Amino acid sequence: MSKNVKKTDQGKAWNKKLTKRKPPHLETRSKAKSFYIVCEGMNTEPEYFKSFPLGNAQVESFGLGQSKTKLVESVIEMMASDESIKEKEVWVVFDMDVHHEQGSQQKEDFNKAIEMAQKHDLYVAYSNDTFELWFVLHYQYIETPWIRDQYYDKLSKLWGCNYTKDGKAKTFCQRIYQILLEDEKADQEKAIDWGRKLHDKQTDLTFAERNPCTTVFQLVEELNNYLH
Repeated sequence: MSKNVKKTDQGKAWNKKLTKRKPPHLETRSKAKSFYIVCEGMNTEPEYFKSFPLGNAQVESFGLGQSKTKLVESVIEMMASDESIKEKEVWVVFDMDVHHEQGSQQKEDFNKAIEMAQKHDLYVAYSNDTFELWFVLHYQYIETPWIRDQYYDKLSKLWGCNYTKDGKAKTFCQRIYQILLEDEKADQEKAIDWGRKLHDKQTDLTFAERNPCTTVFQLVEELNNYLH
């Protein structure tokens, strides 16, 4: 504002009133927002995101049981048939879930899914290899690839459970956000920093080659803007 005000007027009361910043406690609250989060998994991801205690925002999160490209194609079709979805911030959530026997075909599918989503203005929270990388990052930074069983074993020890057996149950998934919140050893802020670090150091690689890597931190940061 002051750039367009004459030098002789900059000290006048009416201009001070226009250019004065509001005190922090008077800043207007973020506008209401709707998140539409479509996940590959049926329980872990949607229940985790629905557990965020949001104030001025709503989350609609569910799993389709479809992976990668097929998931993205389904969301694009849903947006085409329902105009109201376009008014929301739409995210797709899926992981690599490496199957070595599928080789290059799986990598191509993973890359294609992310590129297709971005082309259609969808946000992507992808993980390589697994979504559980995001949970482990609350406790430690890892930069060497793990297989899925290693993540499950680590969470079993951290949470005193059999994650392989019980970790995908809906009732358990509904508690994960609270578990991470109440555990003194878990730190979401560090998870966000470490997630960003993993992502930023691998941007010269294809999506499928980024391992370990997750962009879940980006979605979490967005949701955190609307916490109570």
